[in-house]
Amino acid sequence: MRRFHVKKNDEVVVIAGAEKGKRGKVIAVAGKKQRVIIEGVRMIKRHMRKSQQYPNGQIVDREGTVHISNVMKVADFEARQARHGAAAPAQA
Repeated sequence: MRRFHVKKNDEVVVIAGAEKGKRGKVIAVAGKKQRVIIEGVRMIKRHMRKSQQYPNGQIVDREGTVHISNVMKVADFEARQARHGAAAPAQA
């Protein structure tokens, strides 16, 4: 099994794609597909079949997956922001 730079319960920032800039906690890591599910990011609609839990069926909002290369730990992201912010000249 491969090792990744993020794991379950890590706080991450999405650094690329349509959800860029969003933050959340990692709910799950799909190792074979190299994707992560992040709380509150990439919400999708899921149509649920009739069951005991959903007697009439239902449309449920769930988190979709984001490729692991598009996320970064919050601590690393903020350290990078501090470096780039300090190096950039002040604009008036």
